[in-house]
Amino acid sequence: MAEREGAGETGRGTHIVRAVFLTLGLGFVALGFVGVFLPVLPTVPFLILAAGCFARSSERLEAWLLGHRHFGPMLRDWRARGAIPMRGKLMALAGSTLGMVLFVTLRHPGPVPIALVAGVMLGGLGYVFTRPTA
Repeated sequence: MAEREGAGETGRGTHIVRAVFLTLGLGFVALGFVGVFLPVLPTVPFLILAAGCFARSSERLEAWLLGHRHFGPMLRDWRARGAIPMRGKLMALAGSTLGMVLFVTLRHPGPVPIALVAGVMLGGLGYVFTRPTA
C-alpha cells in the first residue's frame, strides 16, 4: 500500500513539474516571438530554452519547434553541437551594438552603468562567438 501512495505522489509531482516546464516553454516561445520584431531582444536563446522545456513536458511542441522551417535548423544544430550560425552571431553583435547605442543615447547613464551594461553585453558576445559555427 505504501508503494501505491508513493507512486501516486510521484505521479502528481510529475504532472506539476511537466505543467511548470510547459508553461515556461510557452513563455519562452512568446519572448522569442517578440524578439523577432525587437532587435534588442534575442530570439534563438529563448527558443533554445523553450525546446529544453518542451523536451520535459510536451513531445508534440518539442517536435513542432525542432521542425520549424526557420528556427528548427538552428535549434537542431545547437542541440547536436552547441553550434550557432554565423548569421546569428553577427545578429547578436548588431543587436548588442544597437542596444548599447540606444542605452547610452536615450538614458544618458553615468560611466558605472555604461561599464556594467557593456560588460554584460561583451560577456554574452564572448560566449556566442566562442561557440562552434554552424
